[in-house]
Amino acid sequence: MEFNILTLCYLIGSVTFILGLKMLSHPATARKGNLIAAAGMTIAIFGTIFLYKDDAGNKLHNYGWIFGGIFLGGIVGALAAKKVKMTAMPEMVSMFNGMGGACAALISIVEFDHISKLFSGNATLYPPLSQLGPDTLPAIPTGHILIIILGLIIGSVSFAGSMIAWGKLNGKVKDFSFKGQHIFNIVLLLVILGLAAYLVGWKPAASPIIFYAIFALSLSYGVFFVFPIGGADMPVVISLLNSFTGVAAACGGFLYDNKVMMTGGILVGAAGTLLTMLMCKAMNRSLTNVLIGSFGGGAKAGPAGAKSQGAYKEISLSDTAVVMSYAHKVFIVPGYGLAVAQAQHACHELEKILESKGVEVKYAIHPVAGRMPGHMNVLLAEADVSYEKLQEMEQANEEFSSTDVVLVLGANDVVNPAAKTDPSSPIYGMPILDVELAKNVIVNKRSMKPGYAGIENNLFFQPKTSMLFGDAKKVLQDLIGEIKNL
Repeated sequence: MEFNILTLCYLIGSVTFILGLKMLSHPATARKGNLIAAAGMTIAIFGTIFLYKDDAGNKLHNYGWIFGGIFLGGIVGALAAKKVKMTAMPEMVSMFNGMGGACAALISIVEFDHISKLFSGNATLYPPLSQLGPDTLPAIPTGHILIIILGLIIGSVSFAGSMIAWGKLNGKVKDFSFKGQHIFNIVLLLVILGLAAYLVGWKPAASPIIFYAIFALSLSYGVFFVFPIGGADMPVVISLLNSFTGVAAACGGFLYDNKVMMTGGILVGAAGTLLTMLMCKAMNRSLTNVLIGSFGGGAKAGPAGAKSQGAYKEISLSDTAVVMSYAHKVFIVPGYGLAVAQAQHACHELEKILESKGVEVKYAIHPVAGRMPGHMNVLLAEADVSYEKLQEMEQANEEFSSTDVVLVLGANDVVNPAAKTDPSSPIYGMPILDVELAKNVIVNKRSMKPGYAGIENNLFFQPKTSMLFGDAKKVLQDLIGEIKNL
């Protein structure tokens, strides 16, 4: 009966994961979907704690350690989620993803330690090697060893890579690369795979040394894997590392024959992989180009950024208020500058006051705007912006020609026309928001400093473009005041 109840718990958990993931596809149901998936995970966890039995009929023990870990982890997680600012959300996502990879690696380490004891005779399942013939080995399935090694490699790479991504996103880790680094990375990966293949063949005398060598090399690979990738590609990297963590978790599910763990890992791995592919498509770049291109990695601006663009013109708050108040249609393009300034609520207030004057207001969302997948959607959802007002890139580009004013808030590379016109630009070929098609373009930035890709934006020097300098939140608040006074 207990086994049947535990199976039911795992079934419920698996179904809620799938349902929750489906509901996450729409902001209106995302919160409920998250809660449903969390409830399913809770059922699976407590079902495992109280109902699981091994082949010998033994139940779990050490409840003090188990619930102590759950309690401490829950407290830390809740406090972190409460206190994190939206500007720090990308690095928090990266850190949490890294913790998942670390857990998967630790599972592999624990399981390998158990197997090592079989060879030393410290476990009762098999006799010590001294009691076996010289050509006799314990009958440990090759697939079991393979899953352990895969979990170790993928989990370690995900953990180390996520920590470097976390450091890059919060500015504590600088971009780093050296000549021939990509070749070095390839050689390092081949060494890891070679040692893994040797270990799967099960060489008992050298196995602990090789195993921990694979562990150390995998951590090193994760570090060098992310180091040369530029900040502009961080959304893709986070998505890719997230898929790694899912695959590593699925390995743990296979290892323990745990259905709900396999389901969760496979869903995370598949979703992360699909999202990575979609983001690469949105940037018109292959995943290989993202991983070895070092786009936005601190390189000096190339020809596109080096040449003189001429003069730009500024616009005052009062003139901006007049232009926007008497427009028929206004598009707002949010970028990372909006997140840094925490200006999403002021942006929503501007939307409401313009609509009260009869202006149609929409938002144009580029797939890779911000520092993580869906960053702008999350920001605007926090400010209760209606999802129906968010236009994807293809939809927005069809409407820009009939738009009176486009207000760009802290976005840079995703509105740079060089992506379409300058073959020498590092972002050439990347689909962008065609804001230059609108009648008027107003760009809010702190300064004329280039964006994360490190190249200058010739949109800022076009005749229809006006610059509105200042912190996005303060500028929007002052702009709202000006509009009210009209």
